[in-house]
Amino acid sequence: MLAYEKALQRVLAATNILGSENVPLNLALGRVLAAPVKAMMNQPPFDGSAMDGYAVIAREIKPDAVLQNIGESQAGAGFDGELASGQCVRIFTGAPMPKGANAVIMQEYCSVDGDQVSFEKSVEPAQNVRPLGQDFMKGQQLLEVGTAINPATIALIAAANVGQIEVFKRPNISILATGNELVAPGSDMKPGQIVGSNGFALSALFSPLANKIIDIGSASDNENELREKFKEALSGPSDVIISTGGASVGDYDLVLPVLKSLGVEIDFWKIAIRPGKPIIFGKKNNKLIFALPGNPVSAYVCAVSVVIPAIRAMGGHKQPCPKSLSLPLAKSMPANGIRRHFMRGKIVEIDGQSHVEPILQTDSSHLSSLAQAEVLLVALENQGELPVGTIVQTIPLP
Repeated sequence: MLAYEKALQRVLAATNILGSENVPLNLALGRVLAAPVKAMMNQPPFDGSAMDGYAVIAREIKPDAVLQNIGESQAGAGFDGELASGQCVRIFTGAPMPKGANAVIMQEYCSVDGDQVSFEKSVEPAQNVRPLGQDFMKGQQLLEVGTAINPATIALIAAANVGQIEVFKRPNISILATGNELVAPGSDMKPGQIVGSNGFALSALFSPLANKIIDIGSASDNENELREKFKEALSGPSDVIISTGGASVGDYDLVLPVLKSLGVEIDFWKIAIRPGKPIIFGKKNNKLIFALPGNPVSAYVCAVSVVIPAIRAMGGHKQPCPKSLSLPLAKSMPANGIRRHFMRGKIVEIDGQSHVEPILQTDSSHLSSLAQAEVLLVALENQGELPVGTIVQTIPLP
């Protein structure tokens, strides 16, 4: 069996970025920049007020000073004139500063009598003023290649007056479920049949990272049928092909010989993890092929720990492996064997601090425990029992 880190290294080494494309900003969420973003304007584009109050000449403001209000400046409609000594202008948050003014005093410290405004306290030059270009200047690089686009970066790009960006392409992903026993949800069940859930789970898991999910259906444990399904996927637009079931060593586990017969170059078969030891990884014509176990928790764990890093790497992510969190144990964790164990776990609060509680159910078909899980808790190879409070590594689940 191949160690987990070595298997992951080999997967990532076989992965290629797919090129780039331009997308409008409203379709950019979750994408990764293939070119830097530079500001097309200054932000703010003018000296503006950070408060509702009065624009003034700072040196003239002291307790009991009285100035004449000569107008108003509001967002989108500034004051056209210029302040002279003894004058002030009513101003609102986001409005341009009038010429001659160099500070804003908050309205809470002002008293108004007609056009006369008196002040309770002094103000410093530039106080409550957002200067031109305080956030960024025209031509300034705001984001570098490899930045993952989130709602905050979308706001930044939009504020820079950039309407579309160059991002890395995302892969097309084909999913195939195998097994004589599988039927679709809502079917009339016959003895010995089970509902196939893997395709639904993996589609939901990969959709945020994919250009397109291609459901190539299911295949029975028949070598010819399997071969035709894989031929369909290999000849189509898929960049990644993922099957579930038939990857072990039983009489009806036919995926490995079928892939070899189609010229798929097998990199490895079996890695030292649980659940999910019988995972096949290969490549043909730059298409990545993953054959995952059929048990649903095994398939899900393999998808999170092995397949998602490859998909993220294809999409240009600088850090293809999902970020881990280090958390203290809420309950003791049992000793582990020779394979790395990705245990199901949930986050609990103890005395205001987040802890991780291991879910001790280890059956690889037990979906209700997976549905309760918020993280995969990493138990290292040959790790002894860990007491409450031990800091452990966890992988947040989507």
